[in-house]
Amino acid sequence: MNNYKLNVIYHNSKVGTLIYTNHLASFQYDTDWIANGFSISPFSLPLSTKIFTPSFQPFDGLFGIFNDSLPDGWGYLLMDRIIKQNKVDTKRITPLYRLSILGSSTLGALEYKPNETIYKKDSFERNLDEINEQCKLILNNEKSDSLDYLFKNAGSSNGENPKIFKRYNNEDWIIKFANSQDSNNIGIQEYEYSLCAKKCGIQIPNTHLFESNNCPGYFGIKRFDRKDNTKIHMASASALLETSHRLPNLDYLDLLKLTFYLTKDISQVKQMYKLMCFNVFSHNRDDHSKNFSFLYDDDKWQVSPAYDLTYSNSFNGEHATTINGEGANPTKRDLLQVGLDFGLDTNFCKLIIDKIEDIVKTDLAKYL
Repeated sequence: MNNYKLNVIYHNSKVGTLIYTNHLASFQYDTDWIANGFSISPFSLPLSTKIFTPSFQPFDGLFGIFNDSLPDGWGYLLMDRIIKQNKVDTKRITPLYRLSILGSSTLGALEYKPNETIYKKDSFERNLDEINEQCKLILNNEKSDSLDYLFKNAGSSNGENPKIFKRYNNEDWIIKFANSQDSNNIGIQEYEYSLCAKKCGIQIPNTHLFESNNCPGYFGIKRFDRKDNTKIHMASASALLETSHRLPNLDYLDLLKLTFYLTKDISQVKQMYKLMCFNVFSHNRDDHSKNFSFLYDDDKWQVSPAYDLTYSNSFNGEHATTINGEGANPTKRDLLQVGLDFGLDTNFCKLIIDKIEDIVKTDLAKYL
């Protein structure tokens, strides 16, 4: 039940092949893809006939773009439960085996074949309050009779919060539930953060507060890696820069530079600058490198809409991504300096800083 070779697929076309030897997953593009495709990870995997071999760290022998396909947090917990349910030793399987379990149910657009189906088909639908209760059982390391359902509907998810993928208004959405450290109000809090971010001029997908009989509601957000039922290629900053999101080693200036390198569009850089300001004033400090992503659509890269915006702490209570080198107590001067170091207009930076500070302090006062 182990996999040492996988085909990487994008929109039914073969991108290339992963081969696992000596704890490393080497990758080679398919000849037709080189002629007609695009680089799925511009820094690490430029279009070439060569065989690319990653380092073992930071992604256990995978390139970052393929590690992006794997779950972490809640999704990883579900995957391990499913694997153990099938009497497979999780310590002896390869990363390619994990990718094969996900197959075509990954985030973004990359898929993996052949596919290993190790969970039972479960078509019994649950309401959101029932799903929330089953998530609590799993978080408490108790037995759940909905494990296969939850994995089928959220096995590729990232982040610590339980979540499911669901069709809503004929679109693909993500609905989130509280983790063991969250208050009962986490759903409405994240919803109000999303509304505030929109008011600040930050690009946010459609959001919704789904009804509950047990709490103020469950936060839902439309998936931005899906458009008109088509999968969009997506890469996190963590994947593109081959750096673990568990290490606080980036500054927002790095993100601005990465944004401009990929998009060649100053308006996209300004979006990232606004997000930095919002995260500082709203105390969203879990701003690690997997919480910034880029989409490849219509033959160009662009910043993804913002996501995972809520009151949060990270390493030692500091920002996971520093602001002008400051993580604990970034100031408006630090925000300004990041913009100036990149080359943004001073008046633009000051205007954005003051505007977002005013909106956040007014709309999110009860959380700060």
